[in-house]
Amino acid sequence: MQDQAREGPAVATSDPSASLDPRAKRTLLWLVAASFFMQMLDSTIVNTATPSIAVSMAVAPLALKTALTSYTLSLAVFIPVSAWLADRFGTRRVFWNAILIFTLGSLACGLAQNLWMLVLARVAQGFGGALMMPVGRLALVRAFDKSEFVNAISLASIPGLIGPAIGPLLGGFFSDYMTWRMIFLVNIPIGVAGLLLTRRHMPDYRGAPRVPFDLGGFLLFALGIGLLSAALDQVTDGAYAFAAVAGLVAAAGLVAYVIRSRRIEAPVVDLRYLRIRSFRVAFDGGFATRLGVGGIYFLLTLLFQVGFGYSAVTAGLLQMPQALAMILMRFFAGAIIRHQGYRRVLITNTLLAGALIMLFATFSAATPTWLVCTQVFVYGFVMSLQYTAMNTLGFVDLAPAQASMGASMTSIVQNLSMSFGIAFASLLMAMFLNGTHAGPAYIAAFRATVLVLGAITVLSTWIFRRLPRTQTQGS
Repeated sequence: MQDQAREGPAVATSDPSASLDPRAKRTLLWLVAASFFMQMLDSTIVNTATPSIAVSMAVAPLALKTALTSYTLSLAVFIPVSAWLADRFGTRRVFWNAILIFTLGSLACGLAQNLWMLVLARVAQGFGGALMMPVGRLALVRAFDKSEFVNAISLASIPGLIGPAIGPLLGGFFSDYMTWRMIFLVNIPIGVAGLLLTRRHMPDYRGAPRVPFDLGGFLLFALGIGLLSAALDQVTDGAYAFAAVAGLVAAAGLVAYVIRSRRIEAPVVDLRYLRIRSFRVAFDGGFATRLGVGGIYFLLTLLFQVGFGYSAVTAGLLQMPQALAMILMRFFAGAIIRHQGYRRVLITNTLLAGALIMLFATFSAATPTWLVCTQVFVYGFVMSLQYTAMNTLGFVDLAPAQASMGASMTSIVQNLSMSFGIAFASLLMAMFLNGTHAGPAYIAAFRATVLVLGAITVLSTWIFRRLPRTQTQGS
């Protein structure tokens, strides 16, 4: 009995939502929120530090895209493992080890001496994150019924959104007044606290223990998306021959995976879930939308610091309104979706997001600070509702037994599209820069890039038109 109290409740999977009392559910929300905070802090704190890291490692600022995309790509590659591990070993053990790996990866990032050491450390960090966030979301899916889930995920995301609120400023502060290495080392005390809390408060949800892991499918999937990302990076760097070969091999690997997934009972990524219309729309629409918005943080950092010559702290302050607006919207997102329905919210909101991205092209060094902050704030308000709607839409028609794979696939498409979004934005910037790296060139390239990305976001609206007009929460 003492061991069970010390290490958290063991939970059966037949009716998990009935097995936790309200107090235990609140504690679980805070635990998952803490993991979201640690990962989101790390993802945004790096952005304002990229120019400093580039100077320290003697590379061009755009070269730091590899350090950014390697992290999100690692998340996408290893997330399929999280569903199987959680079902096999339980959410508590997997979540604890995920925090440990993420914390050690953060330490390795802080000690990196060159770009490739940083990239490898970010891959290790991404592996920990790939287990941490999906398993945390899976615990919420199983602990809360459908009527509670939207509010639960919104509330759990609020502390996680504090990371983006303070991340840019904290990254700028470390870069200007201390060292960029602190942006990674700051994760260590948070990780230690997470390890202690997980042992006590994470419920131990498990799934079918006898399902074999699809190792062959995992290798094909990892090969396909890994080489596809490498191809995008190499196009940006001008290595067109390598990019073409990598792209062809990636396509072959992904086609082979699709064929294999149809022939086995338990594929690592079950594409049969795409037969469920709401899940398919969330999957396709989420990918297309994030392809347009995924690189905006990175682009704004380059504009403010390289284009306008602002300090890292100033660049961080200018991006804080976006994160504050995202936190504020989380209190209203659930009610908006319930009253307006997913279809209307996603169509209208995606159009607004695309228009706001294109409006960033009006930024110049003479733009008043209040106007920059206002545009960034409104953009954050719109994107918070967008992410909440896309992240919850995929679950409204899934049965409890499908929650594990659904959470895994949702996380995969989020991180894969964000990785491709950063790579695609960097590719556009490199094309418009045309080898010039002076400040005015960055401003012109930024304007052209956000016009293209905004147009792509607007075009992604047609995907959400596939939803029935009656699609609402839980319908």
